[in-house]
Order: sequence, then C-alpha cells, then structure tokens
Amino acid sequence: MSQAIETCVHCGFCLPACPTYVELGQEADSPRGRILLMKQVLENDLEPAEISEHVDQCLGCLACETACPSGVKYRDLISPYRATHNNSPKKSFWERVRDKIVSMTIPFPGRFRWAIRLGRLTKFLMFLAPKAMKPMADMIPDHLPARVALDPVYPTDLEEMARVILLAGCAQQVLAPGINLDTIRLLNFCGATVEVPPAQSCCGALSWHNGNARQAQDLAQKNFAPFLNDAEWIVTNAAGCGSGMQEYDVLFEGTEQRERASKVADKVVDVSVLLSKLGFAEKVKSLTESVKPIKVAYHDACHLSNGQNVRNEPRQLIRSLPQVELCELPGPEICCGSAGTYNIEQPEIAGNLGTKKAKAVIGTDADILVTGNIGCIVQIQNHLKSLGSSIRVMHLVEFLVERLGISK
Repeated sequence: MSQAIETCVHCGFCLPACPTYVELGQEADSPRGRILLMKQVLENDLEPAEISEHVDQCLGCLACETACPSGVKYRDLISPYRATHNNSPKKSFWERVRDKIVSMTIPFPGRFRWAIRLGRLTKFLMFLAPKAMKPMADMIPDHLPARVALDPVYPTDLEEMARVILLAGCAQQVLAPGINLDTIRLLNFCGATVEVPPAQSCCGALSWHNGNARQAQDLAQKNFAPFLNDAEWIVTNAAGCGSGMQEYDVLFEGTEQRERASKVADKVVDVSVLLSKLGFAEKVKSLTESVKPIKVAYHDACHLSNGQNVRNEPRQLIRSLPQVELCELPGPEICCGSAGTYNIEQPEIAGNLGTKKAKAVIGTDADILVTGNIGCIVQIQNHLKSLGSSIRVMHLVEFLVERLGISK
C-alpha cells in the first residue's frame, strides 16, 4: 500500500477519468483525494469511519490507473485498505445484512439461483423492505435460464493447438450460462481443448474487491489444485474475475500460498486475448460476406480495459467478421456503474452512470452492444430497457458465435 501512496504526486490527471469525481465533484471522491484520506488513516491522523463514505463510493474501476502518468497502482491500495478496514466503518444494521446476503449467495451458484427464486416470490413485498435492501429487489431478473451442467472436458475436433482451463464463474452460471458454452465453442473452433474442472469454485474476485479478503482467499485456494495442472492457460470470460485473479499476488501477500497463487495468476488470460493468440481472425477470413450488415458498439468493461489492459483484442475480433461496422462509445473510460455489487450498495450513483452509458449506446444508433462482463451486460441492459430501447446487449463470445453460425 505504501508504494501506491508514495507514487501519487497529486497531479490531477485522474480527475476527469474518475466516475465518482465527475458525478459528485468532490475532491474526497477522487482517486488522489482517497489516496490522501487513506494515507491519513494509515498514519492514525483520521479514523476509518471518517472516510468510509468516500472509500465506499469508489467503484474500483481503475480508470485512474490508465490516466495516471506516474503509474500509481491504485488497485494495490484500495482493495487491501478495504480488507484491513472493512469492519471499521459504522454501517447500519440493514447494510450489514445486505452485505452478508451478497457474500453468502452470489459466489455460490446454487445458493444464488435459489436466492433469485425466493426474491421473485417475495418481490411484491419489497415496498416494505428497508432502503438498503430495495436495490437487490430491483436487480432480480424476470426470467432465469435453465441450469447448464458443464462436462469436465470439451475436446476440439481439430489439431490441438492448446489445452486450457475455463473458469466457469459464479453469478454468470446462473444469469447467462450460455456465455460459457459459447466460450467453449469458440475455443474448440480455434483448436483448443477445454477443461472445466468440476471441483472449481468462485475465483474470489467479488469478495476481494469488496474487502472480504478472508472469503476471497478461501474461495481462491479451492481452485489451486484443479487449476495448477499441465493446461497452458486459465481462461476467463468475465472481466472482474480475470482482473481479480491477476491480483492474487496482492491477495496472498505474506501467506504460505503466495507462490501457488502467483502461478495461477500467471496463467490467467481473457478469452478475447486467447482467441486472438489462436488465430481467430485468420480462421474466419474465408467466410462469405453474404450476411446482413450490422452496426455494433463496443463497451470497455473496466476490469478488462483498465484492470487487464485488454482493449484491442475484442475490437479486432469484432472487425474480423464480414459486414460488421464497429463504432465507439463516447466517454469509454467512464464506468457503467455495475462494478461488482456497486449498483446494490450505491444505487443512486450507479443509476446515474448506467443511464448515461445507456444514452451513449443509444446515441450510436447501433444494432447491438457488445461487452466482456456479465455485470456490465445486466446493468446496461436494464438501463436501456428503462429508456425504451430495444438494442441488444451481448457478451463478445455470444456475438461471435451467433455471427459465425456455429452449431449449438
């Protein structure tokens, strides 16, 4: 944490890139302001409760890292700080109940599915619920797709170019299980055999980013044994998961598991990057162009663009398809407001960001919005719907599979 604090020169380049500073206009809600506040807490000049509001309002989107000319690793400060001082601020009783429900359901697909079912049955009573609980009800989907059981191995029909492990994820398995199936189809299409270890669990990223380091470590360690085999890559298709797993060095700093955690982190790669490495663009060159032209907008999921520095590969994959016009969103560095469970914990700020992002999408006149994170999909989809827009929101792999017409 000290290195991140010492590197910041308070130049202000992060200010226009920070969604909460843009929304709230307060120095304390900017990256450099939070760095100063956290420094004062660590030096015992302030109490954690005095700055908790400003730390809690940080999305953790890491846009400040991308904008920073000094190379401040803000992620090495915000998550460890939250892990150290998560229980210090005086949250209300119902806020603590909400946080407990989130931590005990979302990382566990079976529990999460039942929680959604229960929420749908009791949603009509939510007008009686405490304020802190109501945003959860607003996020309950109208329909749940059928559960999909994944096989342990999906061999490619082609000459095997790689053997990889797929992180199945947690919330995504419940809300959009087709994303994993389409990821497997594309990897097989590019010559990769895909392993899906049945013993795997949530990667712990959501818990880590929320400051629950103990739960994050417990979940992550369950994946070490099944993931540390001869497979060359661990593939993620959710930006937050990939970013969180690449932070395992920090999560396990000072523990006996750090070496194993580092080995896992080194193997993590986003599906868009691996498809590019496997020559996806070359494989689709021979496709006919007798398909309907389509206009596609691409949304940079924060933990993909800022957290993993992955920006070009998704765009290159989209452009590699015939009759596809790719258009850029204005203000791509500004988060959509999803940010894990941020839209539950900070619904007003998240709602403003989601509406602005949806309006930016509508302004492109695109047929489809493509992105690389389930949280972004849900957030933008909900806000497009509230604005009366019929623009489809798809994961990158869903779009590629549909466009290619790969048999399901």
